[in-house]
Amino acid sequence: MKFANITLGLNVEIDPSTTFNNVIIKDRVKVSKRCSIYGGPDNQLEIGANTYIGMNSIINGFESKIIIGENVSIAQNVNIMVDSGPNASPAMQKIFPIQKGPIYIGSNCWIGASVIIMPNVTLGEFCIVAASSFVNKSFPAFSIIGGRPAKLIRSFTDTEKEKMLSL
Repeated sequence: MKFANITLGLNVEIDPSTTFNNVIIKDRVKVSKRCSIYGGPDNQLEIGANTYIGMNSIINGFESKIIIGENVSIAQNVNIMVDSGPNASPAMQKIFPIQKGPIYIGSNCWIGASVIIMPNVTLGEFCIVAASSFVNKSFPAFSIIGGRPAKLIRSFTDTEKEKMLSL
């Protein structure tokens, strides 16, 4: 693999089995085994400080921008993609065009195992995404979501918000 367009912060840990390119990785980020993380030459993928990415995760930001905030926990086998569709079949694309668009994951989010996040999704800060969810639309801050497709399970209570924000 050719490494290019990479900015690494301080105390970054990336397992040697992981591939990455066209990224800005801030301080104290940890990336586990067998991940594939890449942006495009003109839109570097950004990962905020103190973020963890679990093993076997794929973060594909080649076609559009991905920004992951600070203190984000991404479990294993997560797939975050800014483009999706039948890319090998121009005939199929006439009926099912390739979806493309940016993804923003706010600070302090928790993404459960085996989650899929599709193009054009914004998750506000402090969102929780239940394991195995399929996220194809955006949700505001302090949402707890889950399902296939993901829907709002509940929002954090005022007491929960105050407790989290007082740290």
